[in-house]
Amino acid sequence: MHVNLTGRTALVTGSTQGIGAAIATALARSGATVAVNGRTSDSVTEAVKRLRAEVPDAEVVPVAADLATEEGTELAVELLPEVDILVNNLGIFEPRPALEITDEEWRRYFEVNVLSAVRLTRAYLPGMAGRGWGRVQYIASDSAVVIPAEMIHYGMSKTALLAVSRGFAKEAAGTGVTVNAVIAGPTHTGGVEDFVYELVDRDLAWDEAQRVFMRKHRPQSLLQRLIEPEEIAHMVVYLSSPQASATTGGALRVDGGYVDSILP
Repeated sequence: MHVNLTGRTALVTGSTQGIGAAIATALARSGATVAVNGRTSDSVTEAVKRLRAEVPDAEVVPVAADLATEEGTELAVELLPEVDILVNNLGIFEPRPALEITDEEWRRYFEVNVLSAVRLTRAYLPGMAGRGWGRVQYIASDSAVVIPAEMIHYGMSKTALLAVSRGFAKEAAGTGVTVNAVIAGPTHTGGVEDFVYELVDRDLAWDEAQRVFMRKHRPQSLLQRLIEPEEIAHMVVYLSSPQASATTGGALRVDGGYVDSILP
């Protein structure tokens, strides 16, 4: 399927690395003007360089702003007044024993992983609705459904995103704007290789190492390997496309069958 997003502007939050960078690159390949976001000018500048190296004719807008704050959101909207495609990818995670998670940490996870997306949706959804077209997406996680015992604060925030996504889809009903969540499964991002090699034989080649890791430590995965960020980006590009015009209010899984459920 060829997706042509020429003439559309996309903002991908937290897009200097990992899944966010892959999404930004894939949207640029499809012709969209892409706003790359990170907290610092240096990180955004480097990410923009990498994207342009991969997609030489890409139209890229740097947006250096801490979107976990109200001030950062205001700055982003000032730099980018109109957006056609909003991909709320920004998120943080870190293992923490459940009974040791402080009030401050609970608030931080909600602020960064949930409220940042709510603020941006509130800022851009009315304009999309007024123009009769738009796409809002939230990058959730299998942790939204299968709450990890070592990161229940992270799981909580991703579960909240599913509710936020469904709620804003109802708000956008009949406007030509679709709103969806993407449930990403165990993904091959920065630092994951080191994590894998902490648990399996370091002498194994990477392809074999990740498969051993998945069999032993993520056995519920039907894919039996880590997901590449580009595979999640493919779903985001599809949901951003005109071809996905009847898909809204959903939580679509790119989890390699990790979540044991028949429903998508």
